[in-house]
Amino acid sequence: MLRDRFSEPANEFAAAFVASVRDDERLVPFDIRGSIAHARMLGQVGLLSEKDSADLVAGLEKLLRNGLTLDPALEDVHMNVEHALGPVGAKLHAGRSRNDQVALDLRLWLKGAIRRILEEIAALRKSLGVRAIEHARTLFPGTTHLQHAQPVVFGHLLHAWSVALARDGTRLRDCFVRADVSPLGAGALAGTSLPVDPRMTAKELGFRDLFVNSIDAVSDRDFAAEFVFDCSMTMTHLSQMAEMLILWTTPEFGYVELPDALCTTSSILPQKKNPDMIELVRGKAGSVAGHLVNLLTTLKGLPVGYNRDLQETKPPMFAAADTVRASLQAIRIAVDGMKVNAARAMGAIEFPMLATDLAEYLTAKGVPFREAHSAVAKLMKNWKGGKPRASQLKAAHPAFGKDAVSLFSPAASVAGRKSWGGTAPENVEGSALKS
Repeated sequence: MLRDRFSEPANEFAAAFVASVRDDERLVPFDIRGSIAHARMLGQVGLLSEKDSADLVAGLEKLLRNGLTLDPALEDVHMNVEHALGPVGAKLHAGRSRNDQVALDLRLWLKGAIRRILEEIAALRKSLGVRAIEHARTLFPGTTHLQHAQPVVFGHLLHAWSVALARDGTRLRDCFVRADVSPLGAGALAGTSLPVDPRMTAKELGFRDLFVNSIDAVSDRDFAAEFVFDCSMTMTHLSQMAEMLILWTTPEFGYVELPDALCTTSSILPQKKNPDMIELVRGKAGSVAGHLVNLLTTLKGLPVGYNRDLQETKPPMFAAADTVRASLQAIRIAVDGMKVNAARAMGAIEFPMLATDLAEYLTAKGVPFREAHSAVAKLMKNWKGGKPRASQLKAAHPAFGKDAVSLFSPAASVAGRKSWGGTAPENVEGSALKS
């Protein structure tokens, strides 16, 4: 720990309290990569001799190959890397601060984390697409308010989940763009009087852009909050998927059976097949939302410039990334391995779910939709089970013809919904293939 400014040694508790090495383990390779770029730049601009620059780069590359175990006594990853280089390491810090270093490390880590999450999203969307095509003609009771609404095909529901995940991917790619800005060279907050070349380090580290204000460069954690929000939104979608999979596996529904690999039994009830893994996806969505609140609360009252509070932005980022990746994998295993009881799902579709088909039949005959809606609503109010006869339809509204009884088919209902984005099987097959 840096103590030259003080006349007393660090309080043992205080030193442990401010240390960030537990969180910094993930940042080791990124801190080393940033230091390699910085050492090369210092050599290029003449702030280091050619030999010192080469020695630093060689030492850093060796650390990158062999790894580095962090010593808590050295407080953070930056001091650990510098210390591991020996005496020449004392020359590495010219023209930079731990403030711009940690901002750099986090941005480098985040870019990799986003790439890995996008890979998991793509894998889950592929699985959903395969199963959607497989079930493009599997009739399923569609619901609103958890009440039976209209027949759909099961593939349409699966494709809906894929579309939501596509938005999640778009948000993460947008976040990547805003994270792809190098802060190295900003110093503590005011820049430096030394002739550093931030453009050189930004280019070597693969950044798309470079900071434009040194104060903002070291204090900005918008990218962190945006990332954790994106993770939270993805987890919200995964939680919704988990909820429906859990519901559909219950005896009352019985539309889906999850693979045994995702389930456990009870310690006292030997007949149980509990969807524990999927339930945890649902539960972990709350944890990630909590990480977002944690992060925003940390940021909301900070004064201008770098503050040590920003150290607390690391755990929410790391935890959110870990959770969303694991949850995407869990849902993918469920989608790949689930068995669909098509007969049970079809058996849940009853005549009232075709009410909209009847109303649209009348509308196509020129009847105002509100009049058609009223007539069909009265017919459904008096429904006693089974399918109404043609005479009952005629009594409900004179525009009903004998051909209206052909509407009493869930398969015909879904086949007719060819409107853009509708549940018609050919729509689902085409959409799932393109997604």
